[in-house]
Amino acid sequence: MEQRISLVTLGVTDLARARAFYERLGWRGQEVQQTVFFQAGPLVVVLWGRAALAADAGIDDPGTDGFGGMALAHNVRSRAEVDEVLADAAAAGATVTRPAAETFYGGYAGCFTDPDGHVWEIAHNPGFSLGADGALALPDFGAQPPG
Repeated sequence: MEQRISLVTLGVTDLARARAFYERLGWRGQEVQQTVFFQAGPLVVVLWGRAALAADAGIDDPGTDGFGGMALAHNVRSRAEVDEVLADAAAAGATVTRPAAETFYGGYAGCFTDPDGHVWEIAHNPGFSLGADGALALPDFGAQPPG
């Protein structure tokens, strides 16, 4: 298996509400057969009915809204941009679950949840560079620091 992710599908309880939320964040989607697709850099974020997604995956979904054990991350180029994105998300209807603050790795980050409880971390990590297209490039963690 190649080391990549092509699509991230979020199970939502109300497709119209979820699409409206992401569009208020400035995303532009295309709806096809009760599924909304957003091009997000080199991958695609998909919104699909939670029950349909669970059934398609062969999973019995009890419909709980607890933490799903996963967070999506959106890295930005500056601390100020973290604050801007969190404010925009709150204005769009998100719940800020962790206000932006200094991180243990020398960065700055905060979190919000969308209307279906999906967790998004907005982070500035000075150790991760972002290309012009927003693609994140991991550093060589095994490299020795200069000096």
